[in-house]
Amino acid sequence: MRIIEELLKEKGISKNTICRDLDIPRANFNRYCRNEFQRIDANLVCKLCSYLECEIGELIVYVKE
Repeated sequence: MRIIEELLKEKGISKNTICRDLDIPRANFNRYCRNEFQRIDANLVCKLCSYLECEIGELIVYVKE
């Protein structure tokens, strides 16, 4: 989900700001940004889409192994 970092940069939002505004632990958010998560948290994805004013497909891309 490196896309998250691109969206943040594009919108001028820092990781600290989004974590504070959405009440997301920074460590958890960093795992999403680095693509190091075990499960997708649907609630978090919905929060991110709303906050960043984007669609789910802009955050999550399926890559076949």
